[in-house]
Amino acid sequence: MNLYTLETYLNKLLNIGKFRDYAPNGLQVEGRAEVTRIVTGVTASQALLDAAVEYGADAVLVHHGYFWKGESPVIRGMKKQRIATLIQHDISLLGYHLPLDAHPELGNNAQLAMLLGIRNEGVMDERELQSVGNIGSVSEPVSLADFGQQVATALAREPLLIAGGEHPVQRIAWCTGGAQGYIQQAFELGADTYLSGEISEHTVHFARENGIHYIAAGHHATERYGIKALGKHLADEFGLEHRFIDINNPV
Repeated sequence: MNLYTLETYLNKLLNIGKFRDYAPNGLQVEGRAEVTRIVTGVTASQALLDAAVEYGADAVLVHHGYFWKGESPVIRGMKKQRIATLIQHDISLLGYHLPLDAHPELGNNAQLAMLLGIRNEGVMDERELQSVGNIGSVSEPVSLADFGQQVATALAREPLLIAGGEHPVQRIAWCTGGAQGYIQQAFELGADTYLSGEISEHTVHFARENGIHYIAAGHHATERYGIKALGKHLADEFGLEHRFIDINNPV
């Protein structure tokens, strides 16, 4: 598959034009023109790039790429080594951040909901063009401890559970990654539980004082599934060879 045909397809599929993001979405480092074999992963770390080289990948497709707003534009140190690896082996890097979080089928939030058995009932803010959080419900009320165990089993990682009372988990809002700040929006929507990847000091107090459970399930752990689903979609749609490589990250 031609690299630019692949990029055009992904840009349209993920509707990147509607997002104001923290990094460029699409092709970030240009490699060879033809793509047969792709590697997907959460973050374009050196370990993922080395694994892609070993696999013989033509392109690497990630959720967390490069060139984030506010970071130094200088290519040196860790950034130089990563980009040098891509250029030396003529491998392309494509990154999709918020568009991959939000896609209604292949996105991180949609995939996490399917994995945890949450009925997805819509976005957290229908007025917001680039809403990336969702709200829904579980089929039967369940205790926070039992739902936390379901999360641990599904993600192979123990979540941090902050109880906001004695009530069960039933109406739940969620947003993968570092979206703990959306807990107030979840509360205002009537959710009894909010799940994200990370946690801040004030998140604990908000949960306890407002009576909403909070589940910090891991930034990496909650964002493995969108990029994996996207790679499988490309393999099924275009006959590309695909390998998802999970570089362990406890955060």
